[in-house]
Amino acid sequence: MSTALHQSSPPVKPAAPRGLLPVVLTATFMTALDVFVVNVAVPSLQSDLGAGPAAVQWVVAGFGLAFAAGLVTAGRLGDRYGRRRMFGLGLALFTLASAACGLAPTATALVGARVAQGLAGALMSPQVLAILRTAYEGAAQARAFARYGLTMGLGAVLGQLIGGLLIHADVLGLGWRSCFLINLPVGLAALALVRRCLPESRAPQRPGLDPAGVLLVTVALTALVLPLIQGPGLDWPLWTVLCLAASPALLAAFAAHQHRATGSGGSPLVDTRLFRSRAFSTGVLAQLVFMLGQGSFFLVLALHLQSGRGLDALGAGLVFTAIGLGYLLTSNATHRVTARLGEPRTITAGALVMAAGLLLLALAAYREPTGSTWWLAPGLFVDGIGMGLVIAPVTTVALAAADPRLAGSAAGVVSTVQQVGGALGVALIGLVYYGADDPTAAFGHSVLALAGLELALVALVRLLPDRHRAAPRG
Repeated sequence: MSTALHQSSPPVKPAAPRGLLPVVLTATFMTALDVFVVNVAVPSLQSDLGAGPAAVQWVVAGFGLAFAAGLVTAGRLGDRYGRRRMFGLGLALFTLASAACGLAPTATALVGARVAQGLAGALMSPQVLAILRTAYEGAAQARAFARYGLTMGLGAVLGQLIGGLLIHADVLGLGWRSCFLINLPVGLAALALVRRCLPESRAPQRPGLDPAGVLLVTVALTALVLPLIQGPGLDWPLWTVLCLAASPALLAAFAAHQHRATGSGGSPLVDTRLFRSRAFSTGVLAQLVFMLGQGSFFLVLALHLQSGRGLDALGAGLVFTAIGLGYLLTSNATHRVTARLGEPRTITAGALVMAAGLLLLALAAYREPTGSTWWLAPGLFVDGIGMGLVIAPVTTVALAAADPRLAGSAAGVVSTVQQVGGALGVALIGLVYYGADDPTAAFGHSVLALAGLELALVALVRLLPDRHRAAPRG
């Protein structure tokens, strides 16, 4: 009797420290912001540093490549050495690299600092997801992931506006440099609270580092992501095609190595037992499809506003606030919607709303090609509403299915899929955008393609198991 009672009453997880969310979400916002804010800073830094086209491309690509290639390995480092420790180290390095970006005397120095910033961001990001997965449970976990989704979306939506405001204000004559230096006070303040506010967690059995797996995944992701980032701007030279052709074989070799290591009781970077869960596997695919549209949408919108409509960075940033308003309306309450409907139905509703918003954008672009940009506002607002419903549950649905003991590995996979999906989406939608005859058609065709991706997400989500049970509202 006592044994049965003991088995039915697992130990209660201690409440997470009150400051945990503000600290990890501050770091999340910094990382998301620096993905997008650099697009606004490019013209100014190009003029100030005398940077050529190749250097400018690497200012953007260096961060994205280092970030994507380091995520899976970073998840393992958190499992082995402690997620709080790796998060704190990543935050310290990210803050230091931001200072190096802001003080860079040459374009070459800026590229190097951006690569370091991407590696530091990679070290942080999977720790955030793993910490949220292990520190919270039930309704508290749903709220935490809703705040995470809110933060990610705001970093993307407000990146252009914040960058435009900083450059326009030109505080202390810093110009574009302030887009990076703003991270110093924010990062230092968050770093001071890490030890006090974040509980330490790691895998129960200290896993090995799997050097062969690290090498294979780094080479495979570089072969995939680098040409996706560089190819469109270079008109797809031969090396980009060869890299893309080689990437499936490299990824297959990595997967085979991980499967063998899992079966033999080794320490794979990605424990393939994760993929025995249909919820995890389908959730990862849903994350990929969703991210195909996210990065590319913000890119084609920025191009349309600045190249097609002639707005400056600040004016374009102000238009982005229409998405932000819709996003704020729903993202902060997504956990309540999910508690009532479950993740699959919430994602479905959000994706359908996003598709409707994108169709409104296409209609506005075709009917008012030279009119006020505020004709785009209704579509942007509706798209933001749908985005707020999707971002948190599409992340939660995969991670919630993972064994907490594999939280670091699962977080590394999800974070990597986010970055690879974004890069792949930019390349694919870029083909649609640049293949059109004029800026209006380019934007209209692109958002129609993006609406199709949202409908594909709806179809994919139907494969998710319905794990929803009645949950308390709150």
